[in-house]
Amino acid sequence: MKDIYFLITIIRRSDTEEYEKFYSKHNVDVLYAINCNGTVHKRTLDLLGIERTDKTMLVTITDGNSLRQLTRSLTAEMKIDLPDRGVAMAVPLASVGGAQTLGYFTDGQIDNTKEIEGMCSDYELIIAIYERGFTDMVMDAARSAGAGGGTAIKARGTGAKAAEKFFGISLASEKEIVFIVSDINKKKDIMRAIMHEAGVNTEAHALVFSLPVSETAGFRFADTVEKESE
Repeated sequence: MKDIYFLITIIRRSDTEEYEKFYSKHNVDVLYAINCNGTVHKRTLDLLGIERTDKTMLVTITDGNSLRQLTRSLTAEMKIDLPDRGVAMAVPLASVGGAQTLGYFTDGQIDNTKEIEGMCSDYELIIAIYERGFTDMVMDAARSAGAGGGTAIKARGTGAKAAEKFFGISLASEKEIVFIVSDINKKKDIMRAIMHEAGVNTEAHALVFSLPVSETAGFRFADTVEKESE
């Protein structure tokens, strides 16, 4: 079974176009570009001789063979290992919400309709990407299956053509992404509920997948939230 990775690249916002061109050159679609801010302590920035800058998070999905080539090229071509040039990280996907979602993420290059196996974790991070303004719809579906809560951020989608190719629908560029940390035993039910109540055949057009979580900081798991509400 082929390995699939969620590749995240965090860079200076002024370098966004440069990195998008890099990925395009390597035939990798940047699915989402998310505005964010660095949180490095000012003293560390002063030691490195750099200023605090606005950041962009670029998100794409790739397989293991492409990932190895991309990481080498990021170092050789983009000099990403130099100060303030950015960071890149890859997380193996634990599961994908249906064959259509997998086809959309990989532009049909990976033919795999089964859930990816082999990841072991007590918790998983469920990620749903959907049209802006439908957070309540997505979270109502997730809570109906046992989710305690989630964190949503705004994003800009760049994969509209791929969406029309795989789903036959036109998607707006304005997106929201919700992150839900779930007990692994509830993960499938939560994903299934989001796909059913807010999936690609609804106004939300939600795409859903999950990542294994081995260590966490700053998250309240669903069981903790439930205890506090009692």
